[in-house]
Amino acid sequence: MDLKGRIALITGTKRVGRAVAIALAREGADVALTYNASHEAAESAAREIEALGKRAVCLKADLTAPEEVESAVSRTVEALGGIDILLNVASVYRARSLADADVRDWDENIDANARSAFLCARAAVPHMRRRGGGRIINVSDWTPASLRPRYLGYVSYYASKMAVVALTHSLALELAKDNILVNAVAPGPILPHEGITEEENAEVLRNTPLGRWGGEQALVQAVLALLSCDFVTGEVFRVDGGRHLR
Repeated sequence: MDLKGRIALITGTKRVGRAVAIALAREGADVALTYNASHEAAESAAREIEALGKRAVCLKADLTAPEEVESAVSRTVEALGGIDILLNVASVYRARSLADADVRDWDENIDANARSAFLCARAAVPHMRRRGGGRIINVSDWTPASLRPRYLGYVSYYASKMAVVALTHSLALELAKDNILVNAVAPGPILPHEGITEEENAEVLRNTPLGRWGGEQALVQAVLALLSCDFVTGEVFRVDGGRHLR
C-alpha cells in the first residue's frame, strides 16, 4: 500500500503509538489519534504531524464503549474523508498475581486489549469497504505469539493478548474477500517500562539474543513493512530481538 493520501486511525498516542503516527505522516498519510486521558500527548503528536504538512485530528474516546468507538470512527471520516488503515495500539500492561487478579482485573485487560480492537475493527470495516479495501494492524505481545507465558503474574494480560492473536486470524479470513488485510505485531523488549530496576534491565538484555532494547523505531519498521506488502494477511509478526529463542 502506498501511504500517500491514505487515512489512518491510530488508538493510543503515547510512546510507540506516537512514533507510528508520525512515521505514517512522513510517508504521506493523514492521521486520526484517539486518546482517553492523554490529551496533551495526542495534541503534541498532532502538531508534529501537521508540521509535516499532513492533516491530524485528536479524538477523545473510551475504546471499550461501542458508542464512543462508533463516534470516533464517524468523526475521523467526517474530518479526513474516510479510513484506509486502523492501528490498534492502545492497551494496558501490568503485573497482578493470580491471588490478586480479581474479576475486575480480568475484565480491564480483556476490554482494553481485545474488546477495543474488536470494536474499532467492526466500526472501521464498512468505511474501508467503501474505499475498496484497507489494512488493520493489531498489537499483541511476543509471549502469546510464541505460545509461551514466560512471566509469572500476567494471567489476565497474557489471555487478552492471546485473544488479539485469535482476533487477527479470524478477521483476516473474514475480510479477505473485501481486500482488507489484517495482521498483528508482537513486540518484545521495545522500551523499558517505568520504574525498571538495573537488575531487571540486565535480565532483559541477557535473555534477548540481540542484547538490546529494540526502541520504538523497531515497531515502526515492522508496521511499515506489513503495510507495504499486499500479500500478507493473518500474520503475527514478532518484533522481539530473538527473545522467543530463549
